[in-house]
Amino acid sequence: MKNGFIKVAAITPKVKVCDVEFNTAEIMKAMEEANNKKIKIGVFPELCITGYSCRDLFLQNTLLSEAKEALLALAEFTLHLDSMFFVGLPFIYHSKLYNVAAALSHGRILGIVPKSYIPGYGEFYETRQFTPGMNATVLVPLGDDMVPMGRQLMFTCEEVPGLIVGAEICEDLWAPGPPSNNLVYSGATVICNLSASNELTCKSDYRRDLVKGQSGRLFCAYIYASAGMGESTQDTVYSGHRIIAENGGILAEGDLFSEGFTVSEIDVEKIIAERKRMNTYTQIDREGFMQIPFYLDVEETELTRKFAARPFVPEGEAQRIKRCEEIFNIQSYGLAKRLEHTGAKVAVIGVSGGLDSTQALLVTARAFDILNIDKSGIIAVTMPGFGTTSRTKSNATVLAEGLGATVKEISIDEAVRVHFKDIEHDESVHDVTYENSQARERTQILMDLANKKGGLVIGTGDLSELALGWATYNGDHMSMYGVNVGVPKTLIRYLVSYYAECVTNDEKLKGVLIDVIDTPVSPELLPPEDGNISQKTEELVGPYELHDFFLYNMLRFGFSPSKIYRMATMSFNGVFDKETILKWEKTFYKRFFSQQFKRSCMPDGPKVGTVSLSPRGDLRMPSDAVSTLWLRDLEDI
Repeated sequence: MKNGFIKVAAITPKVKVCDVEFNTAEIMKAMEEANNKKIKIGVFPELCITGYSCRDLFLQNTLLSEAKEALLALAEFTLHLDSMFFVGLPFIYHSKLYNVAAALSHGRILGIVPKSYIPGYGEFYETRQFTPGMNATVLVPLGDDMVPMGRQLMFTCEEVPGLIVGAEICEDLWAPGPPSNNLVYSGATVICNLSASNELTCKSDYRRDLVKGQSGRLFCAYIYASAGMGESTQDTVYSGHRIIAENGGILAEGDLFSEGFTVSEIDVEKIIAERKRMNTYTQIDREGFMQIPFYLDVEETELTRKFAARPFVPEGEAQRIKRCEEIFNIQSYGLAKRLEHTGAKVAVIGVSGGLDSTQALLVTARAFDILNIDKSGIIAVTMPGFGTTSRTKSNATVLAEGLGATVKEISIDEAVRVHFKDIEHDESVHDVTYENSQARERTQILMDLANKKGGLVIGTGDLSELALGWATYNGDHMSMYGVNVGVPKTLIRYLVSYYAECVTNDEKLKGVLIDVIDTPVSPELLPPEDGNISQKTEELVGPYELHDFFLYNMLRFGFSPSKIYRMATMSFNGVFDKETILKWEKTFYKRFFSQQFKRSCMPDGPKVGTVSLSPRGDLRMPSDAVSTLWLRDLEDI
């Protein structure tokens, strides 16, 4: 349960229709196994104690009384199990029959939740036997206790802040106003659905979309367990569909026509983070909702769920291609609007032969196509300096020419040397002054050239560089429109690759783009060694794939540094050792906080994903905040 992780399971046991003794034994075996697996919340299918497909036999007192005795036996069985379970059964209250979910934990029946919507259409005839659940909570005698029963029950774990569990049953999810809506409005973070959804062609897809969508819309975890193959096949077949979803994503899904466990770990902290971030999510203290406490032993949850090592990059090739096209359009149409608004027919861009300026140039070319402007109005300026290599200079030139831009070469060597003389700086001292003087000279050239041509300077810096402050203040930090400000470094490689593989038919241009991807990331501000790049960014500030991982999980969910470290050690196992991850995570937090002053005055540019550093949009952060608390969280690792 450390860091808000809770191991949960959707469970489909073997059942025999109307054989309560057999079913109870199978449920007990599954409960024991769940406890051994350290599962803290287990959800069984609808009416699993009797079987869902008993039909009019639900009206038989023999079956109903046996089911009630089985419920008491199951509750007693959980006495020494550190879990909460939901089981389904038919239940009589005041001479009416209800389809209910019973919550069991540590020997107690915590509550009885009746089904709200009773289907009586198509193949379903539940209205022959069952009554819709009552709104008001009532107390019913079960064993030696009076147990709350009603649709407005929530189960709260004090040992895990924010773990509040609600339940609904099968058709409830399919109805226009699912009970889970009000449960979540009242604070529930986890919804359990005990279901018996028969299998039809394409129904599993729709069912999956319902679960996924409800978890996303309500910002909750959703555990869905459906009845399996032991149900009657007189007219319908059941597949045991099991789904665990969280915030609109599927964490785990069982195979259709299978029995057993589908297990994952939900992240309560992540759910709460999403709710904190979304001001349109409203929590309402509704009258009539009862919170019932339960307890769990506090222990560290062994994690089996995966965390994307490159959270900004879609995993599947088809998804990556689609995402790249979307981002190209966002960047290009954003720039096109700015060019159209200002009446500019010229765009000035410094091209280095690196990834960022390459992407910016590709975007600028597409923006000119959108506006039907001659691409000769793109002035691609290569500005060789003390650290420029022939490889990057050549790539920049060939790329610009291949796109139809006007190439202009302006060496900065002489101007920077004059500047060194003016400020009395020794050229042999390769310090920050030596480096930043070159960056600012380049920016001055671009700005003045844009003024002369009546154009805009297109910024090339990316999201990852902004996070680390890896830009020279009032140097490459500044532009008139920054097309890459919303794109992290790990994604830019795929954008350039997408253009090479899916957009251009020019083999020469394609070859240059591939070589750009293979070129080490570098500002090229220090003299080369044997003609090769001597200054490699990731050797100085750390691997961008780590920094992008830190950035995404810090800003997107507000996770603590120690939690992000734990996730990173799993995601990068075999790639980076724990010491390396810890070293660069500390670097990340130090730089992220100390460099906010650069982001506070960054130029306009388009947001393309859920994480942005714009001071006018997603990140309103004081420039003089300190990183002490965040670094302290990493001290005991």
